[in-house]
Amino acid sequence: MEENFMDILKIPFVEKVGIEQDEKGLKLTFPSDNLNHIATVHASVQFTLAETASGEALQRLFPDLVGKVIPVLRDSQIKFKKPTTDTIYAIATVSDEEIETFKTALDKKGRAMIGVDVELRDESEVVVCIGRFTWFVQMMNGK
Repeated sequence: MEENFMDILKIPFVEKVGIEQDEKGLKLTFPSDNLNHIATVHASVQFTLAETASGEALQRLFPDLVGKVIPVLRDSQIKFKKPTTDTIYAIATVSDEEIETFKTALDKKGRAMIGVDVELRDESEVVVCIGRFTWFVQMMNGK
């Protein structure tokens, strides 16, 4: 990880949940202490993995903005598709159109919104959860 990147894995709540990273990306190994009432991965843990992956995707997409902006999650939509008892991975994507719209607005106004789509998949590539995370990003110096 580059020196100027925030180490997302060092965020206290991310550490507490047990999110890790490997060659596939951010992942959560089936943790016995993060289970729900039916012994599957708790919804809030899945949400944390997906939201963390959306923030990490912004760092990857806009490394030149790290340390120059304040990103804040503005909105999220999530759908839990299938209970899981397996390791889950997060795959975050942003459309080229959204990237361009974001860059234009940030350059013009010093602030912008951007949506990040995230899928959580298990080891068998089954999609267990999908989400959309909309971030409000503002330049630290106002512009």
